[in-house]
Amino acid sequence: MPLRIALILGSTRPGRRGDQIAAWALEAARAHGGADYELIDLADHGLGNLNEPGNPNFQQYQHDHTRAWGALIDSYDGYVFVVPEYNHSYPGALKNALDYVYREWNDKAAGIISYGGWVAGARAAEALRLVLAELQVATVRAQPTISTHPSFHTGTFVPQEGLDTALGDMLDQVIAWSGALRGVRRTKTQTATAA
Repeated sequence: MPLRIALILGSTRPGRRGDQIAAWALEAARAHGGADYELIDLADHGLGNLNEPGNPNFQQYQHDHTRAWGALIDSYDGYVFVVPEYNHSYPGALKNALDYVYREWNDKAAGIISYGGWVAGARAAEALRLVLAELQVATVRAQPTISTHPSFHTGTFVPQEGLDTALGDMLDQVIAWSGALRGVRRTKTQTATAA
């Protein structure tokens, strides 16, 4: 069964630029190969503010939207987050989506494509890495960064020189780690079943 990797668009802001970046990344990822890639746009899932009363570690969800979100996240082997920088961090909508579930994220791999002003979203990516580590998601080192000033100088996203290579390097790492961690999840499942 091929690896399944979701590109998660981490902004729901009206007028966001991330949709153009995510569309480019999805097309490039599909051309790159090595996995099946799909886009998850947080704006399409209507999670609202976290409203589950219980600890997500126990997966005792009270709401249909949480169960649907959990099943969707659980169905992937890895992720690529397309994340802007807002006030030296990443958007609240993404933090909210991460917090809804827990085990569904565990033992998966992730890459980050960050974008923003002059530092190209680097601080958002670093803040995101801290949270992903707590969710037991292994983030890869390669990280495409996009400065919105030159990349959107025409109003439409124009990938800058070297961005395709950076994306390919990140995808190779996400694919390798996703495959390895799939084995980790299988071992954990077998151990739990045997216990």
